[in-house]
Amino acid sequence: MPFWNDPAVEPKRKFRWILHVDAIPAWIIKKVTKPTITVTEVKHSFINHGFYYPGRVEYNEIEFTLVDPYDPDAAASFMALLGGSGYVIPGSETLATQTITKEAATNALGQLKISQLSGLGTEYPIGSAQDPIEEWTLYNCWIKEVAYGDLDYESDDINEITVKVRYDWAELTQAGAPTTEADARSDRMD
Repeated sequence: MPFWNDPAVEPKRKFRWILHVDAIPAWIIKKVTKPTITVTEVKHSFINHGFYYPGRVEYNEIEFTLVDPYDPDAAASFMALLGGSGYVIPGSETLATQTITKEAATNALGQLKISQLSGLGTEYPIGSAQDPIEEWTLYNCWIKEVAYGDLDYESDDINEITVKVRYDWAELTQAGAPTTEADARSDRMD
């Protein structure tokens, strides 16, 4: 099948994407992992045999890396997000009564969207949807871990922050593409 001869065939490219985080500007985010799913397994033993059955679907955490500019100060932004989640620094008068809750944590971070772009629509401004061909929407997101990077007298690298996010589930939306191999086969037959 000479599909590679078709100039309209374009694979998805790793560098065409935008991560939408309400409190963080898109231009400082430099890397993100797409959602991963694990299907747990249940083992049933019978005499000297083991039989496996699929269990529950679990969504694994995602991770993104961003640069830490002076303005906006990403380190300060994440401390503010943690505070918005309900965290109080020890020594505060409200320490005994305020704790992190899921509602506060998910409201502080907001909904995350990972938009993979087609490469078309270069007239769109940075941070716009720009014709997404694939979009992951993550629900009930909260910050699980923030690593503020390291400092080194021997390095002139840009300081980076790595963030791990836990979420309950993700939804995939594709623009005009078949969602299953069976749909793809029927489209090719038309």
